[in-house]
Amino acid sequence: MVDRPAWHRRVRSVLPPVLVALLLAGGCWSADPPRRPGGSPPAPSGGAAPEGLPAGTSEHTLTVDGRRRTFRVYRPATLARSAPAPLVVMLHGALGSGSQAQSSYGWNAEADRGGFLVAYPDGIRRAWAVSPGCCGPPARSNVDDVGFVERMVSAIASRTPVDPARIYATGISNGGMLAYRLGCDTTLFAAIGVTSATLLGPCPAPAPTSVIHLHGTADRTVPYGGGPGRRDNGGQGAMPADTAGPAVPALIDTWRRVAGCGAATVSVAGAVTTSAATCPEGRGVTLVTVAGAGHQWPGQPGPGGAAARALLDPPSPALDGTAVIWAFFRAHPGP
Repeated sequence: MVDRPAWHRRVRSVLPPVLVALLLAGGCWSADPPRRPGGSPPAPSGGAAPEGLPAGTSEHTLTVDGRRRTFRVYRPATLARSAPAPLVVMLHGALGSGSQAQSSYGWNAEADRGGFLVAYPDGIRRAWAVSPGCCGPPARSNVDDVGFVERMVSAIASRTPVDPARIYATGISNGGMLAYRLGCDTTLFAAIGVTSATLLGPCPAPAPTSVIHLHGTADRTVPYGGGPGRRDNGGQGAMPADTAGPAVPALIDTWRRVAGCGAATVSVAGAVTTSAATCPEGRGVTLVTVAGAGHQWPGQPGPGGAAARALLDPPSPALDGTAVIWAFFRAHPGP
């Protein structure tokens, strides 16, 4: 019998009451003490965990399934420490990192304006396991990245109040695939925001979830029309990348059926076509199509370097993807 990865065995459940309590009030810190990027962890005083998360960026570690996992948290300096805050989990793409995602997609500035926390987790060897054939070493090793993200959210909530109705996940490419996986395998997130990605692997019984998906019609890595992209290798070898997914409009139709949405309203502004459907309990499912755009995050500089340029196309100036996703998140808290 094949040993399936944890995401394939996961059973959907209601958010545990103990986690809700942690999210609202904080509790015991289950990760290492926070440290500034490049610095050493502060020594605990009198054996107690340091209070709160510092303003700005702090770095943290968790041990999940015997693996040391790392992530960053950005806290705006003006964010109140007493009221529960929204949390956005930003998932980097293949060959990326939490640090790279933080510098590439404008979420810190959006958090300053919108008043929310941002978490930037790191995939093992710069990739995420989202299906048996994708992606890279985490897929080959059956890494439970869904479990890691859930543990990370709980750890953040143990240090600062987090609003359980306003926890969101977003990502690009392989990170967007993990955002879809989180929508399939958990009930933790009020909404997910996906850029240049698709759903891979089984998703037989997802709960109704708000979804916004941004995609370029000229994306050759994750084709808008579905099927394998230019880096697909059928899930073979040391770096498996079976990226063949459904056509993006069909995928969005599936999430609309799950959420019981009404007919979509379509609007066009230059190269951008927005198809937005309203769903029961305040949910929504929106597809933003960017004509002529490739594999990229619209309106943000993206990562630098030759490797990044080989993976990603120039960003479309037709819209600011970060602002669009956050506006959607803000309008769609959990019921």
